[in-house]
Amino acid sequence: MKRALITGITGQDGSFLAEFLLAKGYQVHGIVRRASTFNTERLEAIYKDQHEAGVGLFLHYGDVSDGTGFRHILERAQPDEVYNLAAQSHVRVSFDQAEYTADVVATGTLRILEAVRDYARQGRSPRMYQAGSSEMFGAAPPPQNESTRFYPRSPYAVSKCAAHWYAVNYREAYGLFICNGILFNHESPRRGETFVTRKITRALARIKLGLQKKLYLGNLEARRDWGYAGDYVEAMWLMLQQPSPDDYVVATGESHSVREFLDTAADYCGVNWKNCVETDPRYFRPTEVDVLLGDASKARERLGWRPRVTFEELVRMMVDHDLELARQEETLVAAGHSLLRQGGASYR
Repeated sequence: MKRALITGITGQDGSFLAEFLLAKGYQVHGIVRRASTFNTERLEAIYKDQHEAGVGLFLHYGDVSDGTGFRHILERAQPDEVYNLAAQSHVRVSFDQAEYTADVVATGTLRILEAVRDYARQGRSPRMYQAGSSEMFGAAPPPQNESTRFYPRSPYAVSKCAAHWYAVNYREAYGLFICNGILFNHESPRRGETFVTRKITRALARIKLGLQKKLYLGNLEARRDWGYAGDYVEAMWLMLQQPSPDDYVVATGESHSVREFLDTAADYCGVNWKNCVETDPRYFRPTEVDVLLGDASKARERLGWRPRVTFEELVRMMVDHDLELARQEETLVAAGHSLLRQGGASYR
């Protein structure tokens, strides 16, 4: 039985990857940050109490800002594969929390690399996946592939570039099996509600049922290459199954604007978004990324990977999920419960 260790397991990608690996017979270990509220909602479908038989998922408290703690977890889990998905991944927020973002995304990756390097010195041969981001390309002209020069336009993107080059350096300096996955935007119903795609589908569903009146957005003309997160975690795994480590772009090869996403979601939801969407300057980035469009030819040729879910299918999947959530809220309202959460809060 192979063992995998996932940082960021409670996030969208971490939960999909955990499910994927468990289905392949892995024992999966995940790192969870301590919080006063439960933050493992995305893992509920696969989590079993540690006292039950047949447990394949084990969670450990830790944080990539704590290198010593990570080393202890690494020794307990003894993984064959390490997937670093931990990050402060909200681009707009990274402008407000630049130092924290750098510590978690860039230095956090360095801490993991140092721990994996020491772990390998013990005669182990772990393989590591480092999660990159299309944001690293920033203002570079599309289409972007593995040879495209990085031009980051946010503290998050700069930090991801640093993590990428740390990984390359440790691979070349110490002979470690490390792959950088440069994944373009990937979404799902599990996407956090402050990210623009989920913010749109969640708000439109609530507006349709009269639970919310307005949706406030930033730049509607920004274009992104959107895929389905469930497809993308397979590419992560495939990278670590190759005979030698390398770096790969993972993308659909299609680019759509935020406006197009909004149009598609609103049409399917049956809402005229022009009556309820307003622009809020607070959601514009100080330095914008206009167009991201990935060329995943290398992943197709060497990994045999291709996206399965289309853009339209992805949008409909997210709308259907959020319509069901909105109906549940509607039921609570009808029963006399007050809604504490209102869409379009200022922190978004």
